[in-house]
Amino acid sequence: MTVSASPAAIVTHSPLYTVLNGLGSVVVAFSGGTDSAYLAWSALATLGASNVLAVTAVSASLAEGEREHCQALAESWGLPWMAVDTDELTNPEYLANGGDRCYWCKAELMDAIEPLAQSRGATAVLGVNVDDLGEHRPGQGAAKERGARFPLVEAGLTKSMIREQSRAAGLSTWDRPAAACLASRIPYGTPVSIGVLSRVDRAEAALHRCGLRQVRVRHYGDTARIEVELTELTQVMAQRAAIVSALKSVGYRYVTLDLEGFRSGNLNQAL
Repeated sequence: MTVSASPAAIVTHSPLYTVLNGLGSVVVAFSGGTDSAYLAWSALATLGASNVLAVTAVSASLAEGEREHCQALAESWGLPWMAVDTDELTNPEYLANGGDRCYWCKAELMDAIEPLAQSRGATAVLGVNVDDLGEHRPGQGAAKERGARFPLVEAGLTKSMIREQSRAAGLSTWDRPAAACLASRIPYGTPVSIGVLSRVDRAEAALHRCGLRQVRVRHYGDTARIEVELTELTQVMAQRAAIVSALKSVGYRYVTLDLEGFRSGNLNQAL
């Protein structure tokens, strides 16, 4: 969907407009999800294309198709965009997959976008919302250490508020399912590898092809634990044979269904 971004569309007296206007020029860490999309679109509407750059980090931890989604979204808005390769998989701390894995991932992201921001006299900004502050997200610390700002938090916006304002603005991302780094599917203490990330990615892609919208495939060696929204549990059972076949074809021996349904970040309970 093409949206005509204008300051009037986001209401010039809104807290987010005030925060962004105060920054002047920004480089947005752009994953294409609801939060970063609304932040990037609002920055474009507030500051204009010459003062905004959206940057998407690309590595083996990014799900298939996400880079293309970000590029298409940016092009439809007239949003300056670029992709940068990140090398978190060369960092032993990240590969070890301890409770601080997210810290090293965001540190790598900031290493990629901070020089871009400095060269433009801009501030690096991330799509962190108020709800995120109550979760285990060590990556926020890595970003803050390097001078990043969280305009959505500074404007007091929660996830539900961002979805509603995105919907009102006509953004197609308003109800986009929550996404996260593929490594978040791997229990802490289990090493991260390109092979495991690829298996998880292919497994989740297979579930999406079955028409399931919000999915996680938690990786436990040769066992896949599927999480979907509670409303889609019956749909999973109706396609049980196809799903089992698809996940076994990517390398899992056992395929299980979590009856508690999808919970973002539930592997953090182990911490």
